[in-house]
Amino acid sequence: MNNRLLVVLTAVLLCAMFGFVLWAFYAMWGLSPAKLSIHGWIAMGLAFVCVGGLTGGLMWLAFYSARKGYDDRL
Repeated sequence: MNNRLLVVLTAVLLCAMFGFVLWAFYAMWGLSPAKLSIHGWIAMGLAFVCVGGLTGGLMWLAFYSARKGYDDRL
């Protein structure tokens, strides 16, 4: 199989899966009778920022380590 075709098929599959996840999230959001208070929204926002920062920091460390050669065998 052509390498370019494989990349395109993978991208299409990943976009379709992402679309399904977004649709499922939207569909499930309205089913819950519980509503978030302002404290819940603040906690969710803080969690989003903290997890995003931690993820970005760890990815930066991984790339920094790879570029500086810390992962190479001696």
